[in-house]
Amino acid sequence: MSVMIAADRLVKRYHDKRRGEIIAANQVSFECVKGEIFGLLGPNGAGKTTTLRLLSTILKPSGGTATLNGYDVIREPERVRASIGYLSGETGLYDRLTPREILRYFGQLNRFPDDRLHSRIDELVRLFDMEEFSDVRCEKLSTGMKQKVSIARAVVHDPPILIFDEPTSGLDIIVADTLLTFIEECRSAGKCVVFSTHIMSEAERLCDRIGIIDRGEILAVDTLDGLREKTGERFLEKIFRSLMRGNPA
Repeated sequence: MSVMIAADRLVKRYHDKRRGEIIAANQVSFECVKGEIFGLLGPNGAGKTTTLRLLSTILKPSGGTATLNGYDVIREPERVRASIGYLSGETGLYDRLTPREILRYFGQLNRFPDDRLHSRIDELVRLFDMEEFSDVRCEKLSTGMKQKVSIARAVVHDPPILIFDEPTSGLDIIVADTLLTFIEECRSAGKCVVFSTHIMSEAERLCDRIGIIDRGEILAVDTLDGLREKTGERFLEKIFRSLMRGNPA
């Protein structure tokens, strides 16, 4: 199968005046292929967000590298960014623009063909049930409405790779389910998806393979059945706890 993401010993170091050197990502390596959802699970501060920011070129690695869609994050960051859609729970929007205006702007920014952009925006407005507020300024939208716009913004250019960093954080059940269903459809469409979450039921529902990360290190990468066999536990929450116990501070 076609490897779309290959993280190769990624390292990210920070220096803190009080605590000294902090290693937020430590030799992180994994692959994700076309038509796969790869889950990245870990406690708060484990290095999930740092890893995804390294993949999306928001952060520059202190060591190691990664390729996305064949492009190196260090040597070819612009090509990497053109190949991905990135979404986090903290994705901001321009308050004075409407959803349609934001989608048009980001479609043009990512060089989506002009002759197809209008129909692409209409498609996303229907897909995420945004008809009633697609021409309302974002400053007047609810949290759930804004997240729908953020999802559409991340995928308006139809990228082959999607990176989702805890995207359902703070969402109600209906909006969260809409997003999870969309991610499942992305897999069916052959997209490569990396999905970070702390909600075990989401990982069990979506992920073909799961990477467990703690203190910046990958502890295990396998299918859910493989992790069950490795730990002797059935439920993902207990699998997670078992691997954490095996990685003492």
